[in-house]
Amino acid sequence: MNGKVLGKVRILADAAKYDVSCSSSGSRRSRGDGLGHAVHAGVCHSFTEDGRCISLLKILYTNHCIYDCAYCVNRRSNDVPRSAFTVKELVDLTLNFYRRNYIEGLFLSSGVVVSPDHTMERLVAVARTLRQEHRFHGYIHLKAIPGASPGLVAEAGLWADRISVNIEIPSESSLKLLAPEKDYPSVYSPMNQIRQGILESREERRKYKKAPRFAPAGQSTQLVVGASPETDFGILKLAAGLYGEQQLKRVYYSGFVPVNPGDSRLPVLQKPPLLRENRLYQADWLMRFYHFRYDEILDEQHLSLDPHMDPKLAFALRNPQQFPVDLNRAPYEMILRVPGIGVRSARLIVANRRFGSVTFTHLRRMGVALNRARYFILCRELPPAAASLPPEQIRRKLLTNKKEPANQLVLAFGD
Repeated sequence: MNGKVLGKVRILADAAKYDVSCSSSGSRRSRGDGLGHAVHAGVCHSFTEDGRCISLLKILYTNHCIYDCAYCVNRRSNDVPRSAFTVKELVDLTLNFYRRNYIEGLFLSSGVVVSPDHTMERLVAVARTLRQEHRFHGYIHLKAIPGASPGLVAEAGLWADRISVNIEIPSESSLKLLAPEKDYPSVYSPMNQIRQGILESREERRKYKKAPRFAPAGQSTQLVVGASPETDFGILKLAAGLYGEQQLKRVYYSGFVPVNPGDSRLPVLQKPPLLRENRLYQADWLMRFYHFRYDEILDEQHLSLDPHMDPKLAFALRNPQQFPVDLNRAPYEMILRVPGIGVRSARLIVANRRFGSVTFTHLRRMGVALNRARYFILCRELPPAAASLPPEQIRRKLLTNKKEPANQLVLAFGD
């Protein structure tokens, strides 16, 4: 790699670190006759659906930008080092990194230079060149530029495994304040097109197995948390709508990094709200895998996630009428709501009770976090006293007590 390209890599890889909306669950399948393979894969580091970690070259095509978004380090009014690749440079870089086993795919975004169409053309050209000229079958995640023409978005879906369109700010009024050149219609238009393209592709492949695949790993988006006054309740409501209406694979939450502290439109923060970001991911997980609705996690009386406990435990303490749960009789969906019981453990409980009662020993072997779950379940060998404690007493115990060894939990129930 020559010094000129290396300098571009340093600038544009660093500029890409604020975009967290990259994931790789799902992929186009390799035919086995080209370069690269991503059958099971799908940053930096990203994780597949089966838990494996893969590496992507995460980089911007350019950090030049015609927009002046208040929250962005690459906005046009900032005095930062600027650079841009050519299509050939970025293609060669990806192939060289792949051949050296540094990466297994590419995550490509960009600042908007000249126009959305001009920028989108360059991103599509990189993916097309990799696929057609070099027969690259590794994972590719492309960023769709809001405002780009439908034809370019459609072509991007043919070359990329996943496409993402970042909403960034969780309400249109705040977006207009912080990014005056942007609006929600320009974001939702390509998002709607991608959703429709994915649905049409699935239907066509049911009839014709060799029909081209369109963004087989789906689409995702990113929401910046803390740059605007939206509540956690509002953010989760928006995310739930995106999962339902747009059928997104993932919504990513990025704690606002105060890279432009002198902008009066932005809140004064000493550091990114990482705890809030983490709680939103936990709540998002509940919606995606635990059958929770957004308005069960939070509501008009509870607009913010509890910083002291995870959302599932907070839900259980706010709804004592739903507990304790009898693990030998309750349906799977209700067992999932018990703090300390995950998806795998809930499935094992339901499977095992076909052969007899679920016992304390079974729960330990299944990996149930009994230091939390014991307050919300009924089970043979477990006294009901712990499950009948008032919510405030349970809260104090969970927040102040250290984790007790599993073999001492039964003795601790009477305390």
